[in-house]
Amino acid sequence: MPGLIGRKIGMTQIFAENGTAIPVTVVAAGPCPVVQVKTIERDGYAAVQLAYDVVPARKLTRPQLGHLQKREVEPHRVLREFRTEETGGEIAAGAVLDVTIFAPGDRIDVVGRTKGRGFQGVVRRHGFHGGPETHGCKTHDQPGSIGASASPARVVKGKKLPGQMGAGRKTIRNLRVVNVDKERNLLVIRGAVPGCRNSLVLVRKIAGETQEG
Repeated sequence: MPGLIGRKIGMTQIFAENGTAIPVTVVAAGPCPVVQVKTIERDGYAAVQLAYDVVPARKLTRPQLGHLQKREVEPHRVLREFRTEETGGEIAAGAVLDVTIFAPGDRIDVVGRTKGRGFQGVVRRHGFHGGPETHGCKTHDQPGSIGASASPARVVKGKKLPGQMGAGRKTIRNLRVVNVDKERNLLVIRGAVPGCRNSLVLVRKIAGETQEG
């Protein structure tokens, strides 16, 4: 199974049998109907398109409605694709995936959009040390010299400078599922995942689960 679309509910903690506090993120994932199954022969790549978040039909465009109605799927706000190696006919359009495709102990990747931090300097954006705070220093938070003398007489590509921070796609790899709540469609994931509360996330299984460290 490829994965699920969900929303980040927030973070909390649970306690192991030995009393250790484990930080976890709760994600409301699925149910996600399968809208389309793409194959290498027809589309050039193998993928499964899932839908999430039921909405009234008036909130979608006519092309979006037609795409869903063709597969007999009710209107959904979000469509996302999950790449697969081979579909093998295991998943068909119209099927519904939920949190039961995961089990406690599964290793997963979580994709989300990080919180936007606006325009930031090099200290916050890149972790620069900054200049001295005393003895008349006037360059506390400045990046310092950025040139390269007479050759090549320009700022080298990739130089760490102030700029927009956050609000980008981020993948956190090799997280672990701690618990699965089938009744409420919740996944409890060890660690933090990208995004703010109620933000959209993609939860997908990783190929070849690694052993716990």
